[in-house]
Amino acid sequence: MVQAAQKKKRLGVLIGGSGLIGGTLAHYFKTKTADVIDIRAPSSKKLSIRMAEDIKAYLRRVRPDFVINTAMAALDSDAQLAFEVNYLGTVNLARACCALNIPYIHMSSASTLPSGENLTEEDHLPLSPHLSNYAKSKLMSERTLKYMGKQQGLDYTVIRLAIVYGEHDHKIQGFHRLFFTIADESMPFLFTKKGIQHSYTNANKLPYLVHHALDHREEFSGETYHFVDKDPIALDELILTIRSYLELKRPNEIYFPYPVIRSGKYFLERLAKALNWFGIGVRLPPELMFLESFYKPQTLSSDKLEESSFVDPFPDETVITALPKLVIYYLTRWGHLNLITTFNEEFFGCNDLEDDFRFNPRDLLNSIHADSTAPFVDVQDKQ
Repeated sequence: MVQAAQKKKRLGVLIGGSGLIGGTLAHYFKTKTADVIDIRAPSSKKLSIRMAEDIKAYLRRVRPDFVINTAMAALDSDAQLAFEVNYLGTVNLARACCALNIPYIHMSSASTLPSGENLTEEDHLPLSPHLSNYAKSKLMSERTLKYMGKQQGLDYTVIRLAIVYGEHDHKIQGFHRLFFTIADESMPFLFTKKGIQHSYTNANKLPYLVHHALDHREEFSGETYHFVDKDPIALDELILTIRSYLELKRPNEIYFPYPVIRSGKYFLERLAKALNWFGIGVRLPPELMFLESFYKPQTLSSDKLEESSFVDPFPDETVITALPKLVIYYLTRWGHLNLITTFNEEFFGCNDLEDDFRFNPRDLLNSIHADSTAPFVDVQDKQ
């Protein structure tokens, strides 16, 4: 009777588990739901979503109860890679889920939306050749999933994310590129206009929505939801708040007009191409493609999600309230990687072992040999 009453443990496949969103989801399912949900996060070596046969073989073998796709090609990928990863990968995963009759959770992006305020789930950019490869592939994915939902009965949910923030992003990209630029004091002025607002997505909250959507398919199937903090934040306010936390003098509170910034971007692009002729590889940050967005508002309405059965687990947490822990995490990480050295001693104090490693390695080695090389007693086999 007890065994019959127990729910069957579900098995899920997570695509893109090495990124910020995928890694956050994997950590959540492995630590919060291990008794009821088992998650697999295959690397691209085990499962390349660019290859339909890889997808079919892996899902046939694993037979999951659901699939979550957080994978994406780099923002500045060429047309082929963006098409194969962001679009064809999405479609082939959806076709496999449709065949297995299981839910498919897809992460999309606010890049599919125009600029503007209080944008709803029904808003989207027109599909045009002039869109970036990233935006075009994401928009096509959304449209095909909607089509497959109507024509093939696909059980899907699309979750649109805005500017994502959170810990454990091992790449410097998106919001964290902005944060790094301020911490590195390489932003002399404000590259925006006063009061330009954007929406932000808290990566730590997202797993709770995904879990809820999986448990409430009747409500969430065939739907698109914006997942953003309720209140947007002005970009200049965010930049100046980060500057204040870091106790820096830059950037100066001077607003640079977009035409000047655009000219500078054009110059850098030409310079990078010129240096390539001399064998000097220069790669500009891919976020430069969104530079114009710094001067235009884009805020996403969260009304549809708020009216659903989902309850925000941390309603008071925003990108502003999360800044203290983000500052500690990323300055520590970037300091260890020698990307930023300004804050090491000021913020985190001295570490005796670190000092010995740097200045007295021979004494440290002898000390370890004398005191810390015996086998761990608590992991030895019990006889």
